[in-house]
This record gives sequence, structure tokens and C-alpha cells, in this order.
Amino acid sequence: MGTTDAADAISTDELDLLHRYWSAANYLTVAQIYLQENALLREPLAPDHIKPRLLGHWGTGPGLSLIYVHLNRLIRRTGADVLFLAGPGHGGPAVVANVYLEGTYSEVYPEVSQDAAGLRRLARQFSTPGGIGSHAGPATPGSIHEGGELGYSLMHATGAVMDNPGLIAACVVGDGEAETGPLAASWDAPFFLNPVRDGAVLPILHLNGHKISGPTVLGRRSDADVEALLHAHGWAPVTVSGDDPQRVHRELAAAVDRAYADIRRFQEAARSDGVTGAARWPAIILRTPKGWTGPETVDGSPVEGTFRSHQVPLSGVRDNPEHLAQLEQWMRSYQPETLFDADGRLVPELAALAPEGALRMGSVPPANGLPSVPLEIPDLTRYAVDPGERGSTSKETTKPLGELFRDLYRSTEADPRFRLFCPDETNSNRLGAVFEASDRCLLLPPGSGDAAGSSDHVSPDGRVMEVLSEHLCQGWLEGYLLSGRHGFFASYEAFAMVSASMTVQHAKWLQHARELDWRSPVPSLNILLTSTCWRNDHNGFSHQGPGLIDTVLSLSGEVTRIYLPPDTNTLLAAAEHALLSTDYVNLVVVDKQAHPQYLTLDEARAHAEAGASRWDWAGNEPPEGTSDPDIVLACAGDIPTEETLAAAWLLQRHVPEARVRVVNIMDAMVLPPRQTHPHGLDGGTFSSLFTEGCDVVVAWHGYARSFHQLLHGRPNPERFHVRGYSQQGTTTTPFDMVVLNRMSRYHLTLEALRRLPRRLPGAEDLAELCSRQLDAHARYIREYFEDLPEIRNWTWTPPAPPE
Repeated sequence: MGTTDAADAISTDELDLLHRYWSAANYLTVAQIYLQENALLREPLAPDHIKPRLLGHWGTGPGLSLIYVHLNRLIRRTGADVLFLAGPGHGGPAVVANVYLEGTYSEVYPEVSQDAAGLRRLARQFSTPGGIGSHAGPATPGSIHEGGELGYSLMHATGAVMDNPGLIAACVVGDGEAETGPLAASWDAPFFLNPVRDGAVLPILHLNGHKISGPTVLGRRSDADVEALLHAHGWAPVTVSGDDPQRVHRELAAAVDRAYADIRRFQEAARSDGVTGAARWPAIILRTPKGWTGPETVDGSPVEGTFRSHQVPLSGVRDNPEHLAQLEQWMRSYQPETLFDADGRLVPELAALAPEGALRMGSVPPANGLPSVPLEIPDLTRYAVDPGERGSTSKETTKPLGELFRDLYRSTEADPRFRLFCPDETNSNRLGAVFEASDRCLLLPPGSGDAAGSSDHVSPDGRVMEVLSEHLCQGWLEGYLLSGRHGFFASYEAFAMVSASMTVQHAKWLQHARELDWRSPVPSLNILLTSTCWRNDHNGFSHQGPGLIDTVLSLSGEVTRIYLPPDTNTLLAAAEHALLSTDYVNLVVVDKQAHPQYLTLDEARAHAEAGASRWDWAGNEPPEGTSDPDIVLACAGDIPTEETLAAAWLLQRHVPEARVRVVNIMDAMVLPPRQTHPHGLDGGTFSSLFTEGCDVVVAWHGYARSFHQLLHGRPNPERFHVRGYSQQGTTTTPFDMVVLNRMSRYHLTLEALRRLPRRLPGAEDLAELCSRQLDAHARYIREYFEDLPEIRNWTWTPPAPPE
């Protein structure tokens, strides 16, 4: 720890060249924020050269460019593959400036050429209609992380280097970003990275002291305190600080050189002698002024080194002559005439400082969608369940999926490209078969209970990623996917909301990335929600919440898919499809407990392909095409399916003249019109399932409002009467959960009876029976603490009229 002491690490001539390159990057950053014309200041700056709307962020730019320049130097000297992640929010213009200077940007976007015309276009496109945003988003070559995503940079960097032994992910962490919970958890990366099989993360904590309008916590802490924090998380930090460019250049060069040497030393030792514990990986703390090299004061107030430099330091440039003159003075301080030649190209001695080809950080293959090696999914018949008579077999639904994951670990052992990420719940979620193929990963000494070969065993060689942080699990997986590998994130349903904003950001990334033909498709983000609201009766209200369905429904249909398998075989079909897909967010919702099994594997595949199907075996309507049913019972989800089948059974047993149709919905996105979602059923198919005018009683896994949202645009949506989770829950019996939320078989039956188009014999008696059963249920569970025998023991059988 402490500051570097390597004054001779860089020559004076090299230092001068690095400083000039840094000046070029800073100049282009300012030009992008302010200029629409006169990008090289070949004439005096005038108001009409300034954009009418100034949108951008200057304050973090100089630090990002400083780090980028020094990483370029490292790459040229060593040939290392380095991935650059810019964590600070709105650092886009600095990243774009550097990717442009190295030549990658013009290769990807030839219209933004490396000359005066290209520089004009570079400046004009930033934060303008039809141009690019202020983040280093999908349109920025070399980026897998936008910046400003609420603290995800370090976890994305960590996921990217897993099973990627040659890669170094240099991750710039802003001190505002460092205040977020996700980033705070990310510092534990050293305990999950194995130097034999994984690459390395080099965190660079950039402390410039300020957020958008106030100080940062770590920015106000002493060097010793910040170093102690990182040291406690397993890093070996070194601090570089100051506002003298020559001194900072020298010290940063030495710090980067030493960090690289330490990384290679750790990796070589581990790959030669094996892993003995967590390496104390290097980290750099860089403390420089916010908005460094920008205006020191504006209108009498300090700017450089304060929060006032965060966005646009000079905001009145078009209308205020003093601001305009100050901007020109600021930009000319970089001496652009010495950086760019007469044609607007970076002068040769500076252009030579950039790495070449795929070694450029804007061109490094893992960042631009390295073509992934598809998974070979084992034959699903190995894991399929024989349902026997419909609903007569009960199975822990997710257990066979764990066996599939186990075999994926085994089949990719020689070429690791699959991992399961789960927040300390792998066994709980019945996926524990994976531990037959791999331990949990942890590079810490074993505990007293870590018996080798047991399901709780951990080891450095393990590749099942468990840590009690939804943010880390999902963020690691996102980095893993964006660099070309495959996986699943499994979570308790309610707690997937902890990382819901990550799901939103990832979907937005995919949505924009799909528009870029130069980005290769990446494996989909697969989220398995289990321990669902309907069967977290033992944990209580805090563990009950299907909100991620609503979150995903609000995102672009181009990239989102929601699957609600009713049993194990449909889950296997959904998982196979998800693992083979690219550029999607696949949300798979299914409970882990023992549930009835309904479909053979072939039926499950056909059902998954269709997305929604009539279950003729569960209804009693006349042959298709002869007449409409009296009522349609529709269901989506495992518990809703069971309750719907029970309601259909009650109706057919007690009101045999009622013509009942049962429709099971596995793919929620078949419900909206096709113009809303590509999976949407055409009008004819929708009508063939739900009729054109019949009332439909729906049992829905999520909130009822989300089902109604899906139906928007369908004719006569008011005929759909939806029962779902209504924010009622507690620690109670399984059946009481559906009663509390009025989605029980009795509530569904009563709703169906109300909607029958005609009076039928037995209807009134059945309504009274349902009411009596609900009353009996309430008394019984309070006396015996379990559900009624007729509920616990019920299974689907073809209904017969009551005796």
C-alpha cells in the first residue's frame, strides 16, 4: 500500500507524448459537449458554432482519458488483452474520444472519419437527435458497460474475466458510484476469481471528490482509510494523487506497470503450482481534481475540483460573450494545432501511441460480442418426467433442471462456458444436482462444515457461483454473457426485485445492440424465478411478490420473453430454448416444490412452441368447431394451473351441463397483439383459444393488472376476469395463500358460475358448496395448521357427477 516510488518509470519524452495524447482526448471531449461547427478552432469561436442545447458531463472525462492513455501504454509494451469499463456515469464523450483517437471508431463508423470532416461529425453527433447519448453505451465500440448504471461496473468486469484466463478487465470506479450498494458488494471479487482459469480485474478507483452537486464519502476519506477498505476486501491498493500532470503521469505509469507485473506473477504461480488461496490482486486509487484542466472559475465561483465541473461548466456560451471567450481559451489551452494536422488527423507521433488491431481497447473481441460457442444441450429425455395419468404424478419441478445444469457443467469442463449464478439458494431451489459436477467457488480457507464431496463444499476450483447478493449474481452473469458465455441466474422470486433495475438496463442494452450489425449476438440473460409467491407460505409476506413479471412486461417486446411452465417437462423445454437463444431477457417463473405433472415431453415441446394451448382433456365442451363453450377457464403458472384444473373438475362434476374449456398459457407474450410483441397470437388463433365473445376466468401467476396490460389491443378485453396475486400474504398454509388472494379453486368456480350465460342445474348448489368449503378451510387451518384433507389429497381425475 502507499504511493508509488518509481520516478524513472517513464522518460521525459514519453511523458510529453502521453500528455499531448491526453490533451487530444480532453479536447475532443470538450468539443463533443459544446461544438456543432468549427471542431478544430480553425477560426475564432462564434455563438453559432455552439450547440443550442448543451447536454453532457465534463467532470469525470479527464480522469477516464488519463487512465485510457496509460492503459494504451501498457498494452503497447506487453501485448495484453485489456477490456475497459467506465463506471462513472455519463463518461461517454471521453470514452468515445479515446476510441476515435485509436482508430476503432472510424473503422466501425466510416462516416466519422479520421479527418476534419469526421471530427465535425464526431462533435455534432454527441447528445443530439439522431446521434449518440452521453453514456458509453452499445453504440460505443469496446464497451460492455454504459456507466452510471447504479454501481454495476466492477461486477460486470468480474463476470467478463470468468473462464477467460487471458483477459484483464480494467474497471474505472467513480467515487459517486462507489457509494452504491452493488458496487460496495463488488469489492469481494478476489474471493471468487481463480487465477488458473480466470482472467484478472484491475480496479481503478477514481476519487475526484464530488458527485453531481455534493461531496463523495470516499473522496473525503484519507488515503489510509480508503486503502484499508480495499485491503480488507482482498486487494493490494496503491494510491496516485495530485494535480501536477507530470508527477501524476509518472506515478500512474509506475502503478499500472507494477499492477500488471503482479497480475502476471500471481497467474503464473497459480498455473504452475496450483491455487493456495485468494491472491491479493492489485488495485489503484487515483485521486485527481474533478474537471481537471477545465475552467478554474466561472462567474467568480470555483469550478475545477468542485461539483460545478460535473456537467457543463460554462452553460451560457451562446448568449454570454464572457463564457464564449472562456470556452475558447479553455479549448485552445490544449493546443489543438499541435495535436491534429492540416487535414484534421491526429499527428503521427501521437497516433503511434495507440495499440494496433484487436489490441485496441475499442476492438478487443470480448467487448464487441465475441461470437459465442453455442451450448450443446443434452437430450431432454434424460430428465423428462413421465406424468402417468394427468396430474397423478407429483415432482419437485425444478429438480430435473438441476440435473440438466449438472450435465452442462460436465460437458463444458474442457471448454468452460456455462455457469449457474444463485444467491445462496441452489439447494433450496432444488438445483443441487450441480454439486455433483462442481463445488461452489470460494477462494478462502475451508470451514469446519466443508466436507469434501458434500453439497455444502466450497473450493477454488468450483464454478457454481453463490453469494448472498442478487446484484452480484446477476451482474457477474451479465458480464459473463456479454463476453460470449452462457448461464442462468436463479433467485427467489420476490428478491429478484433487488436487481430489477439491472434487468431493465440489460434489456435496454440488448435492444440497442440489436440495431448494430457490427455487434455479434450474445447469449440471452436467463432468469429463473422460483420459491414463488404462491409457495413461499412458510417464509411469509416478505418473500411473496411476483413484481419482476411487471418489470419485464414494461420493456421492449423485441428483447423480452416470459415463460410460466406448468410442470417439469415444460420447464425443461423452456430452459432448452432459453439457453440456445441470443439477445433476449428470458424470464422463467416456476415453483420448486412438488407439483402435479401433466404433459409428456413431446406434449410439452408442442405446448412451449405454441405458447398457449387448449387442454381438451381437462374440459368437456363439444368437439372443436361445433359450438362455443359456456365458460373458458384460463391459467398461467403452476399453482394457477392446479387451481384452474380443480375448478374445472368442480364445475364438470356438479354442473355437468356446463360446457367448460381449459386453456393453459405458458408464454405470457402470446397474449398481446402481434404488433405489440412478436410472439403475439394472430387474431384467428387468439379467438380459437378464447372465443370471440365468451367470458374467460383467468388464474394468473402475477398481479392481475399485468394480465390486463397484456390484453390491451385485443377485442372485448372486458370479458377476461382475472384473479392473481393481490398483495395478500403471510406465514400460512399453501392453500390459504390462494384463498387470501381470492384465486382458489372455489373463488374461480364462483366467478365462473357468475359468468355462465344461462342458468344450469346444480349451479346454485355448487356455489353454496364453495362458500361452505371456504368457511371450513378458515376454521380447519386455525385448528390443525394444515390444509383440509380434500385439498391436500386432491388430484386430477376425469370428473364424474356427484352421487
